[in-house]
Amino acid sequence: MFHRIFDKGFKGTALALGFTLLAGCATDSYYLVSKQDIHDLDATMTSQRSGLNTLYETSIEQTDTLIRQNQSSTEQVLAAIREQVKPPSCPPIPQPVRCSAPAPTSDARANTGPRLDGKLVVGERERLYIIGPGLLYVARIDSGAETSSLDARNIRRFERDGQNWVRFEVPVPNSNGDYVTLEQEIVRNVRILQSNDEEYERRAVVELQFAIGDHQQKAEFTLTDREHLTNNVLIGRNVLRDVMLVDVSKEFIHELPESLLSAEEDNL
Repeated sequence: MFHRIFDKGFKGTALALGFTLLAGCATDSYYLVSKQDIHDLDATMTSQRSGLNTLYETSIEQTDTLIRQNQSSTEQVLAAIREQVKPPSCPPIPQPVRCSAPAPTSDARANTGPRLDGKLVVGERERLYIIGPGLLYVARIDSGAETSSLDARNIRRFERDGQNWVRFEVPVPNSNGDYVTLEQEIVRNVRILQSNDEEYERRAVVELQFAIGDHQQKAEFTLTDREHLTNNVLIGRNVLRDVMLVDVSKEFIHELPESLLSAEEDNL
């Protein structure tokens, strides 16, 4: 009897112990990593956080130190520059020099040309000096012509640096048929209809600087063959307008300055 009771009690105790062991095994099966490894990982992360905080604080201190050192170096350099470079001193203001009036020269006669209301009075013909080639012509003054013209031969157009140019020959005054070659940029073209022709003639227009007496001016000249005409140069309204007045009762009112008289005085 006692043996049976003991046997049943032993079996119950053993069964309870088995369930307890199985329950413990089931609880541990939920962890893929052991608890000790988790504790070690937490300790490592805590240590790394502490190290990162220490590095951050150290970098902040080093940056502040570098900034202070740079500011100090900059101040030293600026102080050295200010010491070596002195502000410039203003030079004394020069006193104006009083010059005596120059003695009159032979060119003074060029300033005696008549004027009316600020405009140059010219005769029906005047000596005209082309500045540059140094040619002295007798020009006919014609208020009925719109554009001035110059006697030109062998007119040839060409291109230079993408611009339209013209090469032409002009007669040398008082020579035995001599010519000088000039090259000028074309400023525009005009179409001329001759009275005995049904087609327009295209002529090049160039700018030339000239002098009549003491008056110098730059104006447009049409290039055309004037061999059949008396004068090599015609002065039209494009030159006269607002600048000159014509007195048709007179000729050669103005004389050129001596500095321009490299050609003959007359071309009559």
